[in-house]
Amino acid sequence: MVKPRRISDFKPTFTNLAQTSHYQLTFGGLPLGLRQHLNVRGLDYRFLTETSGLLCNRAVLPGSANAIANIRGNYTGVIENMSHARIFTEASLEFYVDKEYKTLKFFEHWMEYISGQSDADPVNDAYHFKMAYPEEYKSNDTRIVKFEADHFQFLEYRFVGLFPIALNSTRVSYQNSQVLKATCSFSFDRYICGESSSLARALGLDLNNRSRRKTSNGTINYNDAGGLNEVMDGIALLNRDTVYQFGPGGVRTGSENTRGVPQVPFAPPYTR
Repeated sequence: MVKPRRISDFKPTFTNLAQTSHYQLTFGGLPLGLRQHLNVRGLDYRFLTETSGLLCNRAVLPGSANAIANIRGNYTGVIENMSHARIFTEASLEFYVDKEYKTLKFFEHWMEYISGQSDADPVNDAYHFKMAYPEEYKSNDTRIVKFEADHFQFLEYRFVGLFPIALNSTRVSYQNSQVLKATCSFSFDRYICGESSSLARALGLDLNNRSRRKTSNGTINYNDAGGLNEVMDGIALLNRDTVYQFGPGGVRTGSENTRGVPQVPFAPPYTR
């Protein structure tokens, strides 16, 4: 039943809407051979994993669709639709081009590596392309994180099997100078919505879980201040290669006995 409502009833909803300008892109999980191929062309590891993502001025949160099949005959006169596969759309990202043209070199040489496994000289008229194996050029740890201005609410997407399929032509002109931009389209096998790191899985907050979920490590609630303080007390968890484990007192890290063999039989060590 429709009834009159006051503006104050809707204000909390419409004043807490997500904004489009807060996001972070990180390229990770690039195979060793690809990284070496890019490194000799002046693209260091920091640019690949950090700077390139900062130069992304326009991104998209990935989408997907269920492919369906029509089933006839189960019920007279009824056509049923059933899902048989999940389809992932391509992702198109736009980047600012730096003065050293590293952005263009990144995607140009990534695509070159995919199709340039031939031993022939590229300047020869008879040059031919030879494709690399998928595991040699796909990224399994590229992430885009959508967050808000308070940096507390966020949504993470992790791409599995991502690689560039098209680098659009970049227009230049003698007219008024503008920032040069490059657009690259990526294909990927699938994505994971929510945190998926080993730390997130161990703490029970992976895949957007925010409830009191029973895990092999115990029950931890990260919706209250106590749970958050428990994590913040172990600030070393934010560092790579830090070993930590769960015990009767919660997360333990930062001492010698938590960096070696676990002291609690049911609590195996985890490394971020």
